Amino acid sequence: MARKFFGTDGIRGRTNAGVMTAATAMKVGQAAGTYFQRGDHRHRVVIGKDTRLSGYMMESAMVAGFTSVGMDVVLLGPMPTPAVAMLTRSMRADLGVMISASHNPYEDNGIKLFGPDGYKLSDEAELAIEALLGQELDLADATQVGRARRIEDARGRYIHAVKGSLPDNVRLDGLRIVLDCANGAAYHVTPSALWELGAEVIAIGVEPNGKNINLNVGSTHLDAIKAKVRETRADIGIALDGDADRLIVVDEKCQTVDGDQIMALIGTQLHARGELRGGGVVATVMSNLGLERHLNAHNLHLERTAVGDRYVLERMKAGGFNVGGEQSGHMILTDHATTGDGTVAALQVLAAMVSSGKPASELLHCFDPVPQLLKNVRFAGGKPLEDKAVKQAIAEAEARLAGKGRLVIRPSGTEPLIRVMAEGDDAGEVEAVVDDICNAVRKAA
Repeated sequence: MARKFFGTDGIRGRTNAGVMTAATAMKVGQAAGTYFQRGDHRHRVVIGKDTRLSGYMMESAMVAGFTSVGMDVVLLGPMPTPAVAMLTRSMRADLGVMISASHNPYEDNGIKLFGPDGYKLSDEAELAIEALLGQELDLADATQVGRARRIEDARGRYIHAVKGSLPDNVRLDGLRIVLDCANGAAYHVTPSALWELGAEVIAIGVEPNGKNINLNVGSTHLDAIKAKVRETRADIGIALDGDADRLIVVDEKCQTVDGDQIMALIGTQLHARGELRGGGVVATVMSNLGLERHLNAHNLHLERTAVGDRYVLERMKAGGFNVGGEQSGHMILTDHATTGDGTVAALQVLAAMVSSGKPASELLHCFDPVPQLLKNVRFAGGKPLEDKAVKQAIAEAEARLAGKGRLVIRPSGTEPLIRVMAEGDDAGEVEAVVDDICNAVRKAA
């Protein structure tokens, strides 16, 4: 069945255009509510959102959808995606919903769904819900319409949970941390969690107004946090994205530390303590070859998956791994969370700084990355990867990199982009093959 609504990370798009409308949101509520109403208990859904303007509209529409098919709704307000996953499970809800477009600008929005176990839905569940979206669904009898209520202690519940990911004797006293919350969902929880653990917190990106989420702040826009780290002479910078499931670090020298380096640190530290499961780390095809070589040097292996944290998590569950993530900053630590959690991952990094006594610049640069280049080519329509000239350019690039590098070409799951990535020991050759393929795609598009 072809997907019309669900992509690699739920449903996402520009607000009031295409699939991302209030009408769609209400229909998703009805379809997901219908799918998850199993058993004879009173059914419940937990809904959280980030800080973008359209969140009010989408939240109201989803409440209407769920209650119309007889589900009760618990509203969390602005909360990180991992908080929604955690509270779905702890509140014994049948379903969790996060209304967010992650790192996208405020004009976009999205819907992510979690099952009662706190994990993102399987492909099979999404396809079943997608099928229901095209049907006329039965509504609840007037006597069985659902209720909605807002809980006020969601913030405290999540802060308590993330602090619990550290041993009771770990404190962050003496650390000066610049924290960038991207004017997003973590603006009122992560600063408090770090402060309660003893850190000196210098927070930026904590003044959301509905339109400034991810705007020149957050894990995809690091100039602001680097400037603040430099200005305050901070020990480290922690940058989250709009829904706080990503983490990018800036060390005290204002060097960027991506997800690959963070996975290398956490994975090898857990391995040294005998706590790493699965014999390695799970990452995507986009992770740097340097990470793979670093893990191999520690008798660990790198398990690669398709791009998307859901595929990382599926492999982690199947293989019994407890550390996985993406170069972009999604960090999945299943000992503490059921989905990517930037705050939990940040706390593991900070705890390693405390225990080692090393500065971030020494601790977090675990390996020398192999030269890697990623470029995106936007297209208006069609299937440029099926073009004969594009196929030829790809074949020639693969021949040039054979045995000395990697090439990954894929369409984005959330935007009309073709992503072209190459890596190898020769930076000049990497740049040449990427440019050749991008030029071919532009002509075809």
